[in-house]
Amino acid sequence: MNKEISLAFKKCKIEKRPALLTYIVAGDYNKKMSSQILNSISEHADIIEYGMPFNAATADGPQIQNSSFRALKGGIKLKDIFSIIKNYKKNKLSKPCILMGYYQTVFNFGEKNFVHECKKSKVSGCIIVDLPWPENKNFSKLCKKNNITFVQLISPTTTLKRMREIIKNSDELNYFISMLSTTGGKLKGSANRILKQYKKVKRINPSKKLIIGFGITRKNIKSLKNSDGLVVGSELCKGISDALKKRQNPIKKLNKMVKELKIKIS
Repeated sequence: MNKEISLAFKKCKIEKRPALLTYIVAGDYNKKMSSQILNSISEHADIIEYGMPFNAATADGPQIQNSSFRALKGGIKLKDIFSIIKNYKKNKLSKPCILMGYYQTVFNFGEKNFVHECKKSKVSGCIIVDLPWPENKNFSKLCKKNNITFVQLISPTTTLKRMREIIKNSDELNYFISMLSTTGGKLKGSANRILKQYKKVKRINPSKKLIIGFGITRKNIKSLKNSDGLVVGSELCKGISDALKKRQNPIKKLNKMVKELKIKIS
C-alpha cells in the first residue's frame, strides 16, 4: 500500500477507530474555493477522496452530480486538479489524497500520462468507478509500479468467487459498496446487515483494508464504526450546495460537518 495511506490507517488503529474518508468534487464551487475546502476538511479527515467531475457520472446521485455540474461550469480541467493537489500537498496538515472518477477521463488523458501526473502531484491512490476487474489489470499494475494504491470496488451482489479473485489481485485497500444504489441514497437495510455482508468480504483476506461507502451520513456513521474506514461524500456535497443557497461560507460549514463525523466515530 502507498506509505501515506498505510500510515493513516495505522494512526486510526492506534486511536481504536475507523478511518474517516471524505469525498468532495474537485473544482466545486470554483478552483479557489475547492482548494480552500480541501485544506479546511483536512483538519479532521484521515484520507481525502477528490472527485474528478464528469458529465455522465452513472454511479453518482444528485448531490455529487450538482457538485460536478458546478465544477465543470467553472471550467475545471484535469491539469487544474493535479495543480490543486500539488499545492495542497505542500500543506503540513495535508492528508493522503485518492483521486476518484470515471475511466473516460483517464482514457482521454492517456493512462501513462495520468499515472505520471498522479505521481508528480503526490496522489496516493485512485478509484476508477467504471473500470472493474479484470479489465483494470493493466492500469492497476501501472499504478502499483508508481506506488499509487488502486482501490477495487466490491458490491453486495458480487459473487464469492469473484470477490476472491478481486481481492487476490487487489492492492492493500478495497472499497465495499454498502447497497445497490447511486451515491447519496438512503441506506437500504440496517447497519447490522451491512456489517454482516462487510465481514464476509473482510474474512477473505483480513490483512487487507476494506472501507465502506454509499449512503453514509452523520446520522448513521456511528452504527458502522466497526470497520476499517468509512466514506462520506454526498452529504458533504449537499453541504456545499446548501451553503451556497443560504449565502453561507462552504469552507467553514464543511469543516464543521467533518469535525462532527470524526467525533461520532472516535
